[in-house]
Amino acid sequence: MKLDFYKYQGTGNDFVLVDDRKQQFDINNHELVAKLCDRHFGIGADGFMLIRNCIQGTDFQMIYFNADGQESSMCGNGGRCIVAFANYLGISNQKTTFMAIDGLHEATLTDTIVSLKMNDVLTVQQGTDYFYLNTGSPHYVCYVDDIHTYNVVEKGKAIRYSKTYYPKGTNVNFISEVATDAIYVRTYERGVENETFSCGTGVTAAAIAHCLAKKQPQGIHTTRITTSGGELQVDFTFSANQFTNIYLTGATNQVFHGEITL
Repeated sequence: MKLDFYKYQGTGNDFVLVDDRKQQFDINNHELVAKLCDRHFGIGADGFMLIRNCIQGTDFQMIYFNADGQESSMCGNGGRCIVAFANYLGISNQKTTFMAIDGLHEATLTDTIVSLKMNDVLTVQQGTDYFYLNTGSPHYVCYVDDIHTYNVVEKGKAIRYSKTYYPKGTNVNFISEVATDAIYVRTYERGVENETFSCGTGVTAAAIAHCLAKKQPQGIHTTRITTSGGELQVDFTFSANQFTNIYLTGATNQVFHGEITL
């Protein structure tokens, strides 16, 4: 059996995408998904996605798997990439709506730039030196001084597997302030079990945490984020300790199109 696939990346967060509108891919074959994502014995990716027809009045459905083969919570950069893929397939135009595991999403596509609307964040847990919130996926966020030399894998893994978050785990984001409206973010992703070049839900969580940590005023905010894989932007409205109208924006591109024998 041969599988036709596409490879996309968004700020270095890379994904294998398959047009599965005929629903021929076995979503319970976690071993196969993990093998496809393996960078030594498969195609290689941070995640795997299927695009399927949606019967709920949207343009398509996004089904997302982590690199470990397990179906996962929302992936922001994956969402941006699948919007570009849907446009490439002719499923959607410059404006689209789709259904993901965390509900309905809207997005716009301009050339290679995708702006994805994320779900509202109504509660944020704040500890003595960290924030914990869900932006479609759970995220632990904390500030570090030495962001470029910080051991993200060691420190992130320790938090991800700590008694507080085990066994489901959490993504872990380390941030450093660049300016009032700009931060640098590095992320340890559960399911990948390593640092990734970028994480969409992670930078969204980091932008919100930064707003709270710096006691920014209520209103409309734009935060510029630098990751190892490139630049992203998060816009949101902050009011009554809630975050709405959240948009994750950045570039995506199709890396290649191929076929693999299973």
